[in-house]
Amino acid sequence: MLTRAAVLITATLLFSAGSALGLFSTGPALGFLSAGPALADDVRGGQQPVISTLELKKAWRTSKGAGVTVAVLDSGVDPGHRDLAGSVTVGKDFTEGANPPDVPPRRLHGTYMASLIAGHGHGRGGRLGVIGVAPKARLLSVRVILEDEEPGFREFNTAVRFENVVARGIRYAVDRGARVINMSISKDLATEEERAAVRYAISKGVVLVAAAGNDGAGAPDETGFAPFSYPAAFPGVVSVGATDRRLRRATFSNWNSSVLVAAPGVDIMGAGPDDEYWVGRGTSQATALVSGVAALIKAKYPAMSPPLVAQAMTASATDRPPGGYDTGTGFGVVNAAKALTEAARLAKHTETAAGAQAQDPARPLAGGSAGRIEVVNRDQARVKVYGAIALAAALGALSSMWAIFALVRRVRRAQSGQDA
Repeated sequence: MLTRAAVLITATLLFSAGSALGLFSTGPALGFLSAGPALADDVRGGQQPVISTLELKKAWRTSKGAGVTVAVLDSGVDPGHRDLAGSVTVGKDFTEGANPPDVPPRRLHGTYMASLIAGHGHGRGGRLGVIGVAPKARLLSVRVILEDEEPGFREFNTAVRFENVVARGIRYAVDRGARVINMSISKDLATEEERAAVRYAISKGVVLVAAAGNDGAGAPDETGFAPFSYPAAFPGVVSVGATDRRLRRATFSNWNSSVLVAAPGVDIMGAGPDDEYWVGRGTSQATALVSGVAALIKAKYPAMSPPLVAQAMTASATDRPPGGYDTGTGFGVVNAAKALTEAARLAKHTETAAGAQAQDPARPLAGGSAGRIEVVNRDQARVKVYGAIALAAALGALSSMWAIFALVRRVRRAQSGQDA
């Protein structure tokens, strides 16, 4: 049985679409179904529904994510994949010690997510292979999870020393310049350290995007909704649900009040280690696509705060549910082109904090009143009483002025009569 330290991948990989050599592999532990080898141009063809739904070709006229680093907190990213080569920095492995020393990480799920965010394809003009939402963005791989079939999986998800790997990974990514953090992972319970790490990232202007979870097909909890998933359910994190081919909530996607937006999450083509390609489904894939949109916005408007980035994506979402919001798809399906247009409108509201150092919410404020927030409570009854007194005083003042004016006129008239 897994403890509250358990962090789960929020994607299912359905089958391999073949490697560069025409080979494919299966993963019986996750029930992968193997498929025949696919040409790289077939991969790009398989991506067309996503490219069309997000209006990426139009969005790329404005931004391709250049200058932005997206941290991928996941199972690791293969930096040698031809669709990611040159874009990946391999960061710290916070799962070290869970696997035996001679067992290398599989990096399947992490590579898959990274390709959806910032894959740049390969071949002439990058026309083959996987193209991500922000193909010019940089990627920082931070390993905070093991995949189910890795030998250290149970040790990782039960040992207390691994309980706050997500929190440590967030802080690590922020301190190394990430402007967007993708977390295609989920936990049932949150920790204080994770909450503080989320607030720390937001205080530094970093956009956090996380998966709403894949428990939507199960029985609802006592509230009548699918259970909350962390870090997606933390305030300030963009929680992402998945849609099917009709852009309706996918049956597996969690539905609850944490869901902010949605993105395609069924039959999503992506890259795997060793130049393979995979197709899968889950809120993981939807989350990676939304992280790519956030990277496009941050590249164009680097000073834009996380709340305004989220506002740009929600206000411009398409396929909005009746009433404007529901717990399945949030405010609707993210659209990259429209989000950039909305971000341009919001950019004038962006406040820069050049030279200011953000306060770590996990630490107390230094002495003095800097950064102190004054809370003002307004007593409405007193406001009414004092307002009535002020009004009476104002009327009394006007009456006095009128009396003085009338008296002066009488004196002048009497004086005029005597002179006559």
